[in-house]
Amino acid sequence: MYDTQTGAPVLSVRDLTVALPGDHDRAFAVKDVSFDLRPGEILCIIGESGSGKSVTASAVMGLLPPVMTVRNGEIIFRDKNLLTQSEAEKRKMRGRAVSIIFQDPLSALNPLMTIGAQIREVLDYHDEGTPASRPARVVEMLTEVGLPDPELLQHQYPFRLSGGQRQRVMIAMAMALNPDILIADEPTTALDVTTQAQILELIRKVQRAKGMSVMFITHDFGVVAEIADRVIVMEKGDIVEQGIAGDVLTAPQHPYTQKLIAAVPTLREQDRSRAKEPPVVMQVSGLQKTYRTRSGFLGKMREVHAVNGISFTLRKGETLGVVGESGSGKSSLGKVLMKLTDADGGEIRFQGENLVTLDEQAFRPLRPRIQMIFQDPYASLNPRFTIGQALTVGPVAHRLMSQTAARKRAEDTLELVGLDASAYERYPHEFSGGQRQRVGIARALMFDPEVIVADEAVSALDVSIQAQVLELLDRIRRERHLAMIFITHDLRVASQICDDILVMHKGKVVEAGPPSRIFRDPQDAYTRSLVAAIPGG
Repeated sequence: MYDTQTGAPVLSVRDLTVALPGDHDRAFAVKDVSFDLRPGEILCIIGESGSGKSVTASAVMGLLPPVMTVRNGEIIFRDKNLLTQSEAEKRKMRGRAVSIIFQDPLSALNPLMTIGAQIREVLDYHDEGTPASRPARVVEMLTEVGLPDPELLQHQYPFRLSGGQRQRVMIAMAMALNPDILIADEPTTALDVTTQAQILELIRKVQRAKGMSVMFITHDFGVVAEIADRVIVMEKGDIVEQGIAGDVLTAPQHPYTQKLIAAVPTLREQDRSRAKEPPVVMQVSGLQKTYRTRSGFLGKMREVHAVNGISFTLRKGETLGVVGESGSGKSSLGKVLMKLTDADGGEIRFQGENLVTLDEQAFRPLRPRIQMIFQDPYASLNPRFTIGQALTVGPVAHRLMSQTAARKRAEDTLELVGLDASAYERYPHEFSGGQRQRVGIARALMFDPEVIVADEAVSALDVSIQAQVLELLDRIRRERHLAMIFITHDLRVASQICDDILVMHKGKVVEAGPPSRIFRDPQDAYTRSLVAAIPGG
């Protein structure tokens, strides 16, 4: 292995300055950024959204959007300035010399190509191996990143895979040509803790075996504690602190670094006190949902029991957490509860009705009473609708209020979630991720629901923004006595906000109880594996 302290840098960034268009709140995405990436080291770049960390990675890859302009600086790799290379030279470099894992694999993967075809395309373009050897290499790479049944999976399309599985495919593609530098741009943000631990270990294993250098971009200091040799902390385009990972984590010098570390959620020691048992809002018994898919026209039918005999009681003013890995069935459970997909059996008792047996017309009057906060607020908001339209169209369509009353309620609700009433006239693209999630919360509250299903509502947010949104959700729950089902893969977040926890594995609840008992003294082997995989734990 290379000496990460004394080896000559494999990559040197000097005085990098990237200008933003004139309508932004600052002139530069990054300004006078300088650092070295040494052979065989893992360098973590950490900061909130808008800090410039992803812009820095895009500049290295030569993938800056046209609206951004490099005003100054050098990016030196093997004595060449990457900023002055031709587009043909950059294409040849990408994948073989420097490769990247993107944060959102669904948008990065071609929806019209199978997984195997997309990986083979990388090998074909760079003339890696022979046409005869490439199919076996594809299966080998899928196996290396821990994907199940790679022989079958290579023929699947991206939408058939879970989020964690799609990210593993992206990692396989990025590592296909054994690059000198791997840039990982928030590659574990949307992954469950065990999958995240496996991916981190996979990256670390390959990095050590090949002496590969890794630039790892993240907003999670737990991940930094697990993987980093050195750390760079960025705020609003500037490097505010850098050093050995252990030094930065244990004795941060800059107030911004201190704030980020303080915002990392931890496992709560004590559960919320309950003076008395609140009334039941929803009673679920023996809920079932099975998905059936066929591989090819005459292929074998595959059954997945996504929700398999789930039962629980949801009480007024309390938050029930649902945790588990990708593919455990927790999001399927949320969709069934919302009747976004039909259950195959069981009961969902709500306001005297069994929702499972109701058709869409019969359920329509009850739909406003159960609302959802989605994981990706940008995808769930119509980009052509103003925020005001997004908030008012539902209540008006359900004839709950007039357009005038809906506008007044929308403006009041925007202020309730920490946004100015002037946001009513603006569009989703004008807001940050955290602000869009607040809009998603406001949209759910417009109906004055009794139950909110929050599906990974904070998983893609920076730790400081995440802390603010969690506090907002908890405050609204207390003030409005809402019942909430909080679906998450982050056990630390579940510990902070939930009264009770359901641990799901392969469609079943394997353990249930208060957070302190579940996370401090887990009884099931699967729960113990989840707790053991908490980053930085």
